[in-house]
Amino acid sequence: MAERPSSPDRVQAARRAARISLAAAAGFYPAVYALDEPVVALYAFFTPISLGILSPLPGSGRDRARVVLRVLPVAMALTALGTALAVATGPAVAGMVLVGFVMSFGAAFGPAPAGVAPGLQLFYILACFPPYVPDALPERLAGLLLGGALMVLCELLVLPAPAEVPYRERLASALDVAARAARAAAGGGVPDPDRVRELRAAGQALRLSRLPPAVRPTGAGRTERALAHTGGATRRLLDQLARTAEHALPSPARDHVSGSLQAAIAAQCAAMAENLRGRRPVAGSEALEEMVEQFLTARTRAAEAREPPSPHILRRQSAVLAEAASAVTARAALSVALGGRRVVHGFPGDQLWYAEPPAIHLWSRRLTGNLTLRSVAFQNAVRTGLGLGVARLVAGSLDLAHGFWVLLAVLTLGRTTAGATWSAVRLAVVGTFAGALSAGALILWAGETTDVYAALLVPIMLLAFTVGPVAGLAWAQGLFTLVVSTAFAQLAPVTWRIGEVRVVDVLTGSCIGLLCGVLAWPAGAATEVRRGMAGLLQEAALLIPAAVAATLPAPAAPAAPALPEPEPPEAGERTRWQAQRRWQTEHRWRTRHRLRLAEAAYAQYRSEPGTHHETAPDWPAALNFAVHTLVGANWLPRIAARHLDGEVPAAAATWAREAAEVTATAAVRASGFAPGGIRVPPVPVPYATHSMPAGRLLPVLTDVENWLVTLRADLRAIGDGTPP
Repeated sequence: MAERPSSPDRVQAARRAARISLAAAAGFYPAVYALDEPVVALYAFFTPISLGILSPLPGSGRDRARVVLRVLPVAMALTALGTALAVATGPAVAGMVLVGFVMSFGAAFGPAPAGVAPGLQLFYILACFPPYVPDALPERLAGLLLGGALMVLCELLVLPAPAEVPYRERLASALDVAARAARAAAGGGVPDPDRVRELRAAGQALRLSRLPPAVRPTGAGRTERALAHTGGATRRLLDQLARTAEHALPSPARDHVSGSLQAAIAAQCAAMAENLRGRRPVAGSEALEEMVEQFLTARTRAAEAREPPSPHILRRQSAVLAEAASAVTARAALSVALGGRRVVHGFPGDQLWYAEPPAIHLWSRRLTGNLTLRSVAFQNAVRTGLGLGVARLVAGSLDLAHGFWVLLAVLTLGRTTAGATWSAVRLAVVGTFAGALSAGALILWAGETTDVYAALLVPIMLLAFTVGPVAGLAWAQGLFTLVVSTAFAQLAPVTWRIGEVRVVDVLTGSCIGLLCGVLAWPAGAATEVRRGMAGLLQEAALLIPAAVAATLPAPAAPAAPALPEPEPPEAGERTRWQAQRRWQTEHRWRTRHRLRLAEAAYAQYRSEPGTHHETAPDWPAALNFAVHTLVGANWLPRIAARHLDGEVPAAAATWAREAAEVTATAAVRASGFAPGGIRVPPVPVPYATHSMPAGRLLPVLTDVENWLVTLRADLRAIGDGTPP
């Protein structure tokens, strides 16, 4: 059963209806009755509707006004292009395919391009239909500018939409929670269920799927990438602190090494929250990294003492180090987002890869990264472009009256799955038929008395734009049919058959939309999310043995036999170590690329109705596995290189290699998403074995163990919702 709209949704719809109706009427009436310019009136009427109703612009009134101002030049260009290509059906169809693809593909670049795409396509649709009148372009552009200017004024002055809580404030609140938890953990204590719930809730509140589109940092620019990176590291830190709060902690007297680092984490989290609120200058991660260095030195010294720490304390220290790694990552990314840093010295370079390249490079990477059949953004753009192109071909070939309604039906009724499209079409046909009957009755009653239509247009718009968004698609289509019939009756003489024309056009567009939905990726993201997650798990699995080999290399044999042989030397400078590093860097990039595609597929999957989320695998666990794999692959070799000298004993290297290979094999098995999930055996460090050394090696072994335990927990969580 569809969820009933809440009272805030109804209020928001009513306020938006008032703004759009006022903007449309303020341009339409003067152009029709004072200037006698029907073309100007048509574009002044449809501009607020296309950008306000058809395009769900995100953000506050000021944000929406800013977006409208930015897209007006694009709307003018599309209107000019449609006017020029209306010379014949062939050029108009080609232009429609191109415009439909490009505008829909813009969803890959953030919520603002995704929001304005449907409305912008309408400007080309309106202009590309006969008659071919290039001389009318000035009137069309004048009406567009008039409607856009009125919409900007209404967004700013007429019941403006309230501002959403910005992402920075949400992130600052989460960091406040992390600071309190880290401060409490520094003093040791017993498990704290209330704090665990607070930490889990704070982490869930940062999930992009739970944020309004206007505040999601999903853009391709440096700042939004860095904010998203900061948010991801903060969520990871909250999860780590929650796991810490679930267990009894050693007292500071027993584990004095961890207390100071946790206090430093708490201080940095509080400072980052103040940075996000603009209360203090933004610093880099150097201070926290220095504390991490001191922690590692003290931990090594304690491990080399006559009475080394117990396995419980070693694992606790390793968990604190993982928390510090998340905090360092968040601090470094925040210094890029707010401090404008382009280089972060001493930080793994490929983690903050977006800091140095120019903006055009970042946007081009987003573009090329999504130009693949595995991208849901690409799939949706292809489906939309081809659907609109076919609709334009049919409408032009059959010379349908008001043929742009055919394209409008394809644009508004198309969904990402065939089933959802069919559901939308059924409701739209019922609503359009009812609206056509109402429009026909109105025209038979009013005849050619334009005063009646002029008096009814604003009330009908207010009703349609208020009720339609909250009552469902059938109501929206029916009331919109009544709106356009009432408006067109004032532009030219009409008969009751205008409702019949709209029904025929909507039916035609619905059939075309259904055909495209059946032929082009009919399952939507359900198939792609499974394929993408499987590829992500398999790609990430390759990094596990390589990361362990780089952390604890075997003394007399290659640590990662699966690695390819190095390329032939060039000028004697390439070594096997360089080849391995190059291989690892390449696979980290490929894992990140697959991670971005899988995240996009999962986001669309969650938005599609009718998908069986309850019985599906735990897709967030698969995403977490990839993230945790990348974190370990970046940090473990770095820690070992600074604080582990001499050869690694064969027993330690053998344990690490075997544990990594078992985990990687489990990841590959998990990519099949077998019913009931998989079982992964534990991988504890054999502390009691005399062949295993103590001293500075034991903490590093514990770090590897802690990382592999986290990965195995993610793999066990994936499952597929079916009881074993």
